[in-house]
Amino acid sequence: MFGYVTPCKMELKIKDYEKFKAYYCGLCKTIKSNYGNLPRVVLNYDMTFLAILLHSLDDDSPSYIKKHCIVHPMRKKIIMVSNPPLEYAAFCNITLAYFKLLDNVNDDKSIKSKLLSILLKVCTKKTCVKFANNIEYIEKKLDELYSFEKNKDSISIDEISHPFGELTGYILSSYIEKDNINSEILYNLGYNLGKWIYIIDAWDDLEKDMNEEKYNPINFILNKDNKNYKDFSREIEERIDFILTMCGRHCLDCLSKLHIKKNEELLYNILQYGLMEKMDKVFKRSDFNYDKSI
Repeated sequence: MFGYVTPCKMELKIKDYEKFKAYYCGLCKTIKSNYGNLPRVVLNYDMTFLAILLHSLDDDSPSYIKKHCIVHPMRKKIIMVSNPPLEYAAFCNITLAYFKLLDNVNDDKSIKSKLLSILLKVCTKKTCVKFANNIEYIEKKLDELYSFEKNKDSISIDEISHPFGELTGYILSSYIEKDNINSEILYNLGYNLGKWIYIIDAWDDLEKDMNEEKYNPINFILNKDNKNYKDFSREIEERIDFILTMCGRHCLDCLSKLHIKKNEELLYNILQYGLMEKMDKVFKRSDFNYDKSI
């Protein structure tokens, strides 16, 4: 359910492309410093966006260093020096990955997920005091989501994506004080982005889940006549596309209301072009070979 919020590389200026990579590498280094080397395997682009967004709202001037990386040992990489938004994004990255792994264990009995979840559980204990309320809320909302997914009663796409929307809204807005002028806007941005992530993830997995007879919210809620993937997906594609487009539109509207102090062009690229590019890829609307690496 992670890794969908990325910039559109073709529309990025070189300076913004390098800046995004610097944040991504900075998040990776922050995870290493705070939690160890192995947890870096759960690093994802969504949390990079979180760090960029939150850092864009404060007065802190970004600092960069050049260092070698285990992935690029021959050439030094430009890396964002760790700062509070990166620290918070690292915590969210590890915590959300941990609960996702637990869900994988429950669903698929995955031994790999079980082993990695044990490792990440140890990591989350390091931040239990500082982020105790955050962990409690994240667990509460994910439990609510999983309860909805197991419920056999009739429910809508809007309802089932609501808990993840609330969760993402909380993650974005709880970083700052409630009386901050950006707090409510961040919540609304996060809420719509969370619903977008949940629904596009379900659409992306639809064919695989149907073939393997696994639970998929779109199939479970909308496929009342038990149609095959080809017929069902053709029937509901426009509906899912409309929902995702509206969520993206709301995210962009919220971004325009934030008091942004830096990274404005990069943020607009991610929410205006990046989300649409990801939708084109998932909906297979283009034969363009998207570069998977940033």
